[in-house]
Amino acid sequence: MVDLQEYKCPSCSGAISFDSESQQMKCPFCDTSIEVEALKMYMDEIGSEQSSTVDWDMQSSDEWQEGELDGISVYICKSCGGEIVGDTSTAATSCPFCDNPVVISGQLSGNLRPNYVIPFKLDKKMAREAFNKHLTGKTLLPKIFADQNHIDEIKGIYVPFWLFDAEVDANIRYKATKTRRWSDSQHDYKESSYYSVTREGSIAFSQVPVSGTLKIASDLMESIEPYDFKAAVDFQTAYLAGYLADKYDTSADESIDRANVRIKKSTEDAFASTVKGYENVNAEHSNIMQSNGKVQYALLPVWILNTTWNGNKYIFAMNGQTGKFVGDLPVDKSAYLCWFGLITVIVSIITFVIQWLLLT
Repeated sequence: MVDLQEYKCPSCSGAISFDSESQQMKCPFCDTSIEVEALKMYMDEIGSEQSSTVDWDMQSSDEWQEGELDGISVYICKSCGGEIVGDTSTAATSCPFCDNPVVISGQLSGNLRPNYVIPFKLDKKMAREAFNKHLTGKTLLPKIFADQNHIDEIKGIYVPFWLFDAEVDANIRYKATKTRRWSDSQHDYKESSYYSVTREGSIAFSQVPVSGTLKIASDLMESIEPYDFKAAVDFQTAYLAGYLADKYDTSADESIDRANVRIKKSTEDAFASTVKGYENVNAEHSNIMQSNGKVQYALLPVWILNTTWNGNKYIFAMNGQTGKFVGDLPVDKSAYLCWFGLITVIVSIITFVIQWLLLT
């Protein structure tokens, strides 16, 4: 049992002490009063709250079957070390990640066979159109950057993903506040009320994707989500024809932490969205218990565009199923300074006008 001197106010988290007059625990900061036994139960509950880990059931397929990889070759990038899978009809190509030349190495072997693949739905022409649209209306974009001559070849690549399923039982307690304000002829008043709000329930997650490659930033891959997994089909090597495929370099075990973070964050967001009617809501403590964890391996379609400007490489990605396009763009420093100066002038004029009106 925690000593009473270690107890904190359930409303404002300030140090709470025993008030002999009321025979209750009373907070000197927000005047909250609570029975001693009730506070003990509250603190015991806090001390018992913890998140669980889950033993994930790795449901990846077996290794490739004999003869299944006939016609499939591996290309090695000597610059970034990337291993890219393609068919034997693929001529000399360049790395979709760093754009350096790659060389054929031999047959793919010793790697897990994907469970699923989402076939490409959008072609290279649509990817180029999406890139041009991405540049449209960017006033701070250097004009020369939009020149078609600076666009390197766009490549369609199947990116490896680990798909995580899990069931979650959660109990989350929030500290919420409501504020009432009023005035009379002499004073302004503010009354704050504090509430302890609890949400408890279950939620299921299916096919939470975590990128299995280190060669593309995870935030870039997550930015082109979501994918429609209803369109996923059992993997066949025929889907690789005409495209490249990346070999995973991050195992399912190494991806678990990221999956747990995504599932926990999504659970917290889903539960928090049900706490309404308060001015401020903050999560105090949570129990998030995962169970029935399963992992599968899939290849998802991505169009990758590498382009170089002023000695810097820029990488863009488009979801090959939905067309969602993302990627950072360079900024024209001269245009930015002009824009910033204009905004500063406008703000100064508005401030001057307001001050003038107040004084007149």
